[in-house]
Parts: sequence; C-alpha cells; structure tokens
Amino acid sequence: MNYLTRWQRPELAWPNFGRLTSLRDEIDRLFEAPLAELARGSQLLSGWTPALDIFEDKDNVIVKAELPGMKREEIEVSLHDGSLSISGERKSESKHEDAEVYRAERFVGRFQRTVTLPTPVAADKVKAQYKDGILTVTLPKTEESKPKQIEVNVS
Repeated sequence: MNYLTRWQRPELAWPNFGRLTSLRDEIDRLFEAPLAELARGSQLLSGWTPALDIFEDKDNVIVKAELPGMKREEIEVSLHDGSLSISGERKSESKHEDAEVYRAERFVGRFQRTVTLPTPVAADKVKAQYKDGILTVTLPKTEESKPKQIEVNVS
C-alpha cells in the first residue's frame, strides 16, 4: 500500500501564519479520522465512480470514460446546460454461492458522473462511441467558442 507524506513548509515570518498553520492541521486531522478514511476510500457510501479524461482541441471537447465490463445498453449520456452526464449500472457477473470470496475489488452498481464543459458545444452534433471499455464522447464546439485568427493591418 502506498502512503503519502505531507510536505512541511518552512515557517514564514508572517504575523498570523501560526493561526493558518493550526487551521490547516485541524483540517488535516479531520481527514485523517477513521470515518473520513472510510468515506474517502470506500465506494460503499457513494457507489463507484469511473475515471474520465477531458481535453479539447481547436474544434472539439473530448471526454473519455473508463467503463470496463459494461454493455452499450447500460450506459446513458446526456447534455444539459453546459454539463455532460454519464450514468449507468454495471451488473454483477455471477454469484459465488458455493465459494468463499477472498477479495472483491471490482465495483458494481449505479454510477453517475456530471462534468461542466469548459466551452459551449453544439448539442445537435455530439457523438458517443464505446469500444474496448472506453466511452469517447466528442462534443463539437460552437462557432462562437472556436478560436479566431485576427489579421493585423498596418496603417
């Protein structure tokens, strides 16, 4: 298991820096509490969340989501007010009634990811493709949001 070690900043000579450091320590302590670790590390409380990447080129915003083991029919994609939502449900493959389970790390159940897009897109031209467990949503930018080259005239 990997552990993160917090980097300690050398004390600065600011008058109220000690109070800010105390606040930061209190917040860190809150997140190090057992219940906070359970909420942060366990998917039982919030369901599972697929990883996704968002990037853009001059013409499109592209969203790629990892949805391994899902069927196309189990995935829903929608666009509303500049936000893209990807949701669905991954069902359990089989029950292990006569077997003892030693480890179960693959998540099943409902999920939903909603992300705000960085620029306006043409909703009527959005395309989604699902291949090898990766959902790729291509969202063409509106003409108004595309970068424009402006010619500089010499007078």
